[in-house]
Amino acid sequence: MYPYHNKIKQRIQNNEMLHYEYLDIYKNIAPCLLLHFSTEPKTRPIREHRFEEYEELFKNLNS
Repeated sequence: MYPYHNKIKQRIQNNEMLHYEYLDIYKNIAPCLLLHFSTEPKTRPIREHRFEEYEELFKNLNS
């Protein structure tokens, strides 16, 4: 199993994330938190049940 969220969080900690956006729908994910990165893969979608977890991470980065 690919450690999807662990890898994404590591990339965020490594300052590879450029920005993020909330979308009503992205491919088959609705709603979606779409993360944009400077390295491949350039985008990573996050499902709604993980939003709080990532929002907390974003807050801690900005502190």
